[in-house]
Amino acid sequence: MHKDIIDSLQLSDYEYTLPEDKIAKFPLEKRDASKLLQFKDGEISHLQFEDITTLIPSGSLMIFNNTKVIPARLIFQRETGAKIEIFLLKPIAPTTVINEVMLQTQTVNWEVMIGNQKKWKDGEILTGEIIHHGISIKLSAILENRGDRLVKFTWNGNIPFVNIVEASGEVPLPPYLNRKATEEDKPRYQTVYSKKEGAVAAPTAGLHFTEEVLAALKKNQIKQDFLTLHVGAGTFQPIKAEKITEHEMHSEQIVATKHTIMQIAQQNDKIIAVGTTSMRSLESLYWYGVMLIKGKDDFFMIPKLYPYEEHGNLPSRRESFEAILEMMNNQNLEEITGSTEIFIMPGYDFRVCDGLVTNFHQPGSTLILLVAAFTEGAWKKIYDQALERSYRFLSYGDSSLLWKGIS
Repeated sequence: MHKDIIDSLQLSDYEYTLPEDKIAKFPLEKRDASKLLQFKDGEISHLQFEDITTLIPSGSLMIFNNTKVIPARLIFQRETGAKIEIFLLKPIAPTTVINEVMLQTQTVNWEVMIGNQKKWKDGEILTGEIIHHGISIKLSAILENRGDRLVKFTWNGNIPFVNIVEASGEVPLPPYLNRKATEEDKPRYQTVYSKKEGAVAAPTAGLHFTEEVLAALKKNQIKQDFLTLHVGAGTFQPIKAEKITEHEMHSEQIVATKHTIMQIAQQNDKIIAVGTTSMRSLESLYWYGVMLIKGKDDFFMIPKLYPYEEHGNLPSRRESFEAILEMMNNQNLEEITGSTEIFIMPGYDFRVCDGLVTNFHQPGSTLILLVAAFTEGAWKKIYDQALERSYRFLSYGDSSLLWKGIS
């Protein structure tokens, strides 16, 4: 790995001016009506998103992130009338596994962000009432640890926590949209294939896909599979350190099934990640396989700079994913859960992905660095053309299909 390259990276080299009017504040009427910029063999072409069905080679494998956004913003009102906003970040108890904690039926503890926290006194119980299938449910919140922002939620009715947040929460739109969520956002800030509740931000590259596009891809002999990375609020955290490697990467939870791991291990043709979250997951899984091959314990956690360490001869994609399969077979596992802080930036050698479907990202963000790494420095040319041609940027914006190297 090119550690000398990453040590010399400067944040100022990955900034650009994003005019406010280029930020898509609302989704288009049709998901697949967005523009599509393709970067292939060093050349840029401008198409419509529905053209993607003819751009992906037959035999390719597309990997989608099937996480489902939860209405993570809960509003409580004190007896004085002051509103307290609680934004769910990650579960702490009774388990840190998001898929499991969403099924709890009595009490859960979460790390949160709190709006108007100064008004919330220690020991004060906030309460709210929600209606679930015509039944009144009382939801309570108490601030258990102010410094760590840990909140304990309890409720009656013996219903899963996912139903609680769906009934009482608001869609957690990205802060840069600078507007309140509407009813339209509930279905549109969600992919059509979303399934596993737990994300506090959408995997926005997938917002363009419709059932018709997915069916056309399948008809063209393009395989589709899914994994889950629960997108955290840290995805919006700007890089503040001029020395990029000092940025504190957020940790996100990954879930992958044995079927998906097997598909990747057996794939000889191209693998296309739908979204930066899918790409981070796939590359993290490769490094987990490396850990297993090197005889490390099977705890699945990828530190942010692990790929840039000296590893000697590295296994192929197939060898790495076969090592994961062997571990899963030995332990009789049908899926694995882990976490990743992987920081993909220029100097990273991609081990799994040949293509990437992604939107246009914020200046000076970790996602710009990922795009810069994947396009081998062509990101500025790509973004300049997108701005010149009035592409719509960020979560509800237009799309791009980026290819690695010479196809």
